[in-house]
Amino acid sequence: MKRLIVITLLTVVAATTFAQTLKRERLDSLLNLLQEKDKFMGSIAVAQNGNILYTRAIGYSDVATAHKADPKTKYHIGSITKMFTATLIMKAVEAKKLSLDQTLDKYYPQVENAKKITIRQMLTHRSGIHNVTNDSVYLSYYTQPKSEKELMGIIASGKSDFEPDTKAGYSNSNYIILTYILEKIYQKPYADILKEQILTPGALASTHYGGKINAQQNEAYSYLYKTTWAQDAETDPSIPLGAGAMVSTPSDLTSFITQLFAGKFVSPSTLDTMKTLRDNFGIGMGRFPYANSFAYGHTGGIDGFQSVLVYFPEEKLSVAITANGLVYPYNNLLKCALSGFFNQPFEMPVFNAVAITSESLDQFVGSYATTQIPIKIKITKADNKLYGQATGQQAFPLEASSPTTFQYEPAGVVLEFNIEKKELLLKQGGQTFQFTKE
Repeated sequence: MKRLIVITLLTVVAATTFAQTLKRERLDSLLNLLQEKDKFMGSIAVAQNGNILYTRAIGYSDVATAHKADPKTKYHIGSITKMFTATLIMKAVEAKKLSLDQTLDKYYPQVENAKKITIRQMLTHRSGIHNVTNDSVYLSYYTQPKSEKELMGIIASGKSDFEPDTKAGYSNSNYIILTYILEKIYQKPYADILKEQILTPGALASTHYGGKINAQQNEAYSYLYKTTWAQDAETDPSIPLGAGAMVSTPSDLTSFITQLFAGKFVSPSTLDTMKTLRDNFGIGMGRFPYANSFAYGHTGGIDGFQSVLVYFPEEKLSVAITANGLVYPYNNLLKCALSGFFNQPFEMPVFNAVAITSESLDQFVGSYATTQIPIKIKITKADNKLYGQATGQQAFPLEASSPTTFQYEPAGVVLEFNIEKKELLLKQGGQTFQFTKE
């Protein structure tokens, strides 16, 4: 559910051999550094054959009360929720309560192309249904509860982005609709279905469908880093539903994905169907190559939370990371964990921000546009610090790495300014976009 400029996929360092011993000291060294430099708040768990090999949390679950996080702290996991929802849909298919070829018009004929859109296409993001979280108006209502009628009205009004099954396009709307379909099939709330069919059988006691964050139950608030950690707003769970409303711990997540691949929740043939990729999307999961091996999993993001869950079937290795505040990308923390298993080197980060005077920052302030992608970037200054904001998205703090280069590490965003040409280069995910100052 996370709103970022460009969606990036997990990339990892090449590996050649599998090591049976986890380099705990390497992970400890990185987490110690991140804690010392205040660059990350969150938790990690590494498991093999269902056994936890390493788990640790750093930072605070509640900054205001200085309550430190621990490995049992629960975090909102965003779109990792889709793995659970996809599993529930496939269980319904196995129980013959639903068919992957069933078209959407049986449930929601008001959605454009409903007679053509199938359950399978929604599961694999091939429906063409517009993603509601991409709209700028989304930021005006995401913290307020929405009924099924209201949210389906918003989705239906968004029309289609493309003809069903002609290509893939990630859309949270698919899994919001699938949540409602599950509730219609079982005639009970999604939270109850989830608990009865996955959480209780899987002994996932620290996982549940989200609600208002409850710090007394060791649930973490999420934060954005400005000059200090600032608590982010909470998305109302009635909006993301089975697309991104769940809460969990890294240890529970590693247990879930291990059990999923061990046949606990669905049959091996059903799991094979879920793993089958088309345009990089499977059913509730993607596949991430790692030299001679590969992992299946999903990333997640909602409000200030970011997370990732991966599983290597060959090695029976699972890693989960949940963060409630980060400047240092969780993907790099994941690389550090994996490097210890696959005998690869890992370079520790060096945090040396460049100091720039407030007056010098003024020359970068303004609005920048491009013909390459349908967004503008607005650069503002507050408290002697630059902020960037893309169309329809929240503002993000920029840290100087040179007098004319700034970055936002959590999203891998780099902005390079050319004052003379009145230009701005946006670099993210291996792509470069040229903006001109308006």
